[in-house]
Amino acid sequence: MPPAPAAESTDTDDVRAAAAGDRQAFHRLYRLHVDRVYGAVYRLAGYDHARAEDLTQDAFVRAWQKLGGFRGESAFGTWLYRLAVNVALMDIRSRGADPVSMMAEDDIPDHGETPFCAAEREELERAIARLPPRARAVLVLHDIEGWRHEEIGIELGMAVGSSKAQLHRARGLLRKILGERS
Repeated sequence: MPPAPAAESTDTDDVRAAAAGDRQAFHRLYRLHVDRVYGAVYRLAGYDHARAEDLTQDAFVRAWQKLGGFRGESAFGTWLYRLAVNVALMDIRSRGADPVSMMAEDDIPDHGETPFCAAEREELERAIARLPPRARAVLVLHDIEGWRHEEIGIELGMAVGSSKAQLHRARGLLRKILGERS
C-alpha cells in the first residue's frame, strides 16, 4: 500500500534532508513509517515482539546507511517497506530456516483439534507463527501484506507457479494447525 499523498510530499523533503545528514528529518521519517515496518516484520518473524523490534531497528539502520542511494523511483515508504521485508527474510535465512524450502504437511505436529474463532486474532497469530518459515513468508506476503505472486517470486527467488503452490500449501498447513477439516 502506498503512503497517503500528504505523506509522500513530506517524505520527499525529509528524504532529501536526511540524505544530506539531517537526523531530525530521518527521525520524522522513522515516526511516519515505523508502525507499517514493524507490522510487516512482526508477522514475518512469527509474531515474536523482541525479534520484530530488533528487525525494525535493523531496517531503519540499513535505510539510514542506504539513503544516499535512494533514487526516488518509488515512494520512500515503498522502498523502506521492501528493505524491511528483505531484512526479515535475511534473518529467516540466517537462522537456518530457508524461506524457500519445502516442508511436507505431515511435518506439522498434530496437537488435536483446536477450535477456531475468527474474532480471536491472537489464536490466528499463534497459528501463523507455527508455520514453517517459507509457508509463513508466502502467506504473510500474499494474504496479509497484499503482495502479488510475481512480487513474491522475485523476492523469494521462485517461479510464480511455485508461489501459488506454496500459498495453497501454507493455507492447508494453517487449516491443519487450526484444526479445521477441509
